[in-house]
Amino acid sequence: MIKVYIASPYTIGDVAVNVATNLRMASDLISLGYCPFAPLLSHFQHMMFPQEYEIWLNLDFEWIKVCDCLLRLEGESNGADKEVEYAKSIKLPVFYSLEELRSCLEMI
Repeated sequence: MIKVYIASPYTIGDVAVNVATNLRMASDLISLGYCPFAPLLSHFQHMMFPQEYEIWLNLDFEWIKVCDCLLRLEGESNGADKEVEYAKSIKLPVFYSLEELRSCLEMI
């Protein structure tokens, strides 16, 4: 299965809506046969056991390393922009829509 890291806004805007958007995309990817990584699931971990921002970002970078590509959802996000930058630095394909991801990966 193709592993897809979902990069999206978290703290800018409504956090609950942002988490739901990330998880909805994960559900859509599962339905299409992909193996998504939804980093905003850490929202629930953070609610009970808070960590510093840099710890979460470093954990995200570790997950990006083991994914096959990154899907950047719309919306302003410094963290998601850093994840895109990191993915590009390790030559991981970055997609900006589900349609783009599907059309590119269908050629593989």
